[in-house]
Amino acid sequence: MRVKIDPEVCQGHAMCFLACPQVFELSDEDGHAFVADENVPPEFEHAVEQAVRSCPEGAITTF
Repeated sequence: MRVKIDPEVCQGHAMCFLACPQVFELSDEDGHAFVADENVPPEFEHAVEQAVRSCPEGAITTF
């Protein structure tokens, strides 16, 4: 599984970070989320799926 966040859609709610801090990071500048490595380790796939569902803006995509 791979994951990405659309920076134009993310509003910085940080729900993804709360769901899976091992994959999602927050910018020190504006608090918006990003992923340093789009390849999700298998042990975090369930948490990433939860993050996708919890994003109020729908900014997260898995593929």
